[in-house]
Amino acid sequence: MENIIYNELRSRDFCVDVGVVSKRERAKDGTQNKKQLEIDFIANQGSRRYYIQSAFALPDEAKEKQEKSSLLQVNDSFKKIIIVKDVMNVKRDEYGITTMSIYDFLLNDNSLEF
Repeated sequence: MENIIYNELRSRDFCVDVGVVSKRERAKDGTQNKKQLEIDFIANQGSRRYYIQSAFALPDEAKEKQEKSSLLQVNDSFKKIIIVKDVMNVKRDEYGITTMSIYDFLLNDNSLEF
């Protein structure tokens, strides 16, 4: 699925990179650990930027939290999107993260603006 998303972004003339964000977590013993989280795609086109996670499915709350964790570490106002295989309505959560199906993404040229 990631290859499909990458190829579609390139066909829409986006420059596509992989992103890494750092997150500090406190362990049970009180020490701080630095954790690196990956953002699957950072799509840039002029002044537009989108942070995109690819997730085959979001079957439960834990998987959804895992996919959102790297996006929540980005502190700017560019759009954050999760693309899933499942057919679903486009939804936006309280953090502004949009979740959409791969079909909506592929079949609508303006899908990143939902």
